Amino acid sequence: MGSDPQYIKYPDLNLAQHVFNLSNPACPQTVRQTSLKRLQDVISENKMAPFYRHLAHPVEGILNHSGEGVAQHPTKSLITSNMLASRKSPQNIDFPWDESLYQSLVEDNRKELETFQKEEDEAEEAAGETEVLAARGKRAEFWARVGDKDKAIESHEALLEKTTFLGTKIDLMLAMIRIGLFFGDTHSVKKSIERANTLIESGGDWDRRNRLKAYKGLHLLTIRSYNLAAPLLLDSLSTFTSYELCSYSSLVIYSILAGSLSLKRVDFKAKVVDAPEIKAILGPGEDRLAALTGEISSGPGAQDEEMKDATVTKATPTTATTVVNLTTLGTGSGIQSETEAPVDFSPLANLVDSLYTGNYRTFFVALAAVEDNFLNQDRYLHEHRAWFVREMRLRAYQQLLQSYRVVGLNSMASDFGVTVDYLDRDLAKFIASNRIACTIDRVNGIIETNRPDDKNKQYADVVKHGDALITKLQKYGQAVRLRGSERS
Repeated sequence: MGSDPQYIKYPDLNLAQHVFNLSNPACPQTVRQTSLKRLQDVISENKMAPFYRHLAHPVEGILNHSGEGVAQHPTKSLITSNMLASRKSPQNIDFPWDESLYQSLVEDNRKELETFQKEEDEAEEAAGETEVLAARGKRAEFWARVGDKDKAIESHEALLEKTTFLGTKIDLMLAMIRIGLFFGDTHSVKKSIERANTLIESGGDWDRRNRLKAYKGLHLLTIRSYNLAAPLLLDSLSTFTSYELCSYSSLVIYSILAGSLSLKRVDFKAKVVDAPEIKAILGPGEDRLAALTGEISSGPGAQDEEMKDATVTKATPTTATTVVNLTTLGTGSGIQSETEAPVDFSPLANLVDSLYTGNYRTFFVALAAVEDNFLNQDRYLHEHRAWFVREMRLRAYQQLLQSYRVVGLNSMASDFGVTVDYLDRDLAKFIASNRIACTIDRVNGIIETNRPDDKNKQYADVVKHGDALITKLQKYGQAVRLRGSERS
């Protein structure tokens, strides 16, 4: 019952990343200049008058200097969005406004809309419902292409009401999810995913189910639900086809980060450390070839020693295996609008290896490299970078402390490559919030873990919940007059 997906070309989410780059002080100057050039070219090519105004207008544009903070005044701005890395754009890059260019784009948009209206009128008079919907579909894609959020959503909703084919309805909902992701509207994305999930459950085909899984995973990543995002993203690695959503290399990055943070150690080994799809990218040459040919697989039979080799390989900057070009994985899809640049996955490989093997000094160095190379450079990860780094430090602390009853402060600080004072301050924050069950004795220079006894904890929970249940039953009995003397 499946059919080729529709409405997957627009909006181009790569453009949203370019806007983010322009507003991100952590991006190198060359990257920002490249993003500026790319935005200008695509705006002219796709006749994006509304989007050009949203970015560069002297008063309402979010990237100009004089209009800072204008996105908070929706009465003045045509489009509301959350696309910037920070409230202030970097002062050494400006997005120039050309009034004559804008007017020409507006005129081109007007002519194109007139053409669509003419096609629709002719279809209503001389053709059938299919031709009418096709003409309306062109208008919906037009608004998504030119970057007008409100009109794009409105036209997709109107088309959704008139469409009877389930596959087309799901495609429209996926397009609306991407519109929300493009403009950083998490509330809209959540609602659209819920509606798309309802349609999928009513009989969606395998391909669309698979696409929605990746969409869900990415959305959950943007709202810090890494524990829910990890299984969806990791499952999508072997069957990924949603190149309109993100590149395959980005999916690999998201999957590794989500899995490293949220999975239990056994699942972390099976689904991240030993996963064939990840070994094919993070592993050394031998592992990469074996993973691609199917010789290795995740599970108990995988060898731990292979991850040690990965660390040695990644330590050599000149080794060809540190940089992976995944462009070929997306060829033939017809979706990718830009050539995917080779990605250096060595910081991620070091992070995964050091976390699993317990090499915490290397882990802290790798975590800092991941923050610089990935968290700071990605529009979905940037907002939560400090939280992610903090949670990963917590995971490392918990992993070390759960194996010991008493740990020396100096010994633990040495293992992590930090000072005793830093370790004391960092652990104190987690202890105060009940994230780590231990106490610090600075006088004796030790850390004592005080993990609660499981049986005592279970007994306390039973008593606590039992008291609450008895109280509720008593209130219920009084409400319904269960006593015999009061029965009617």
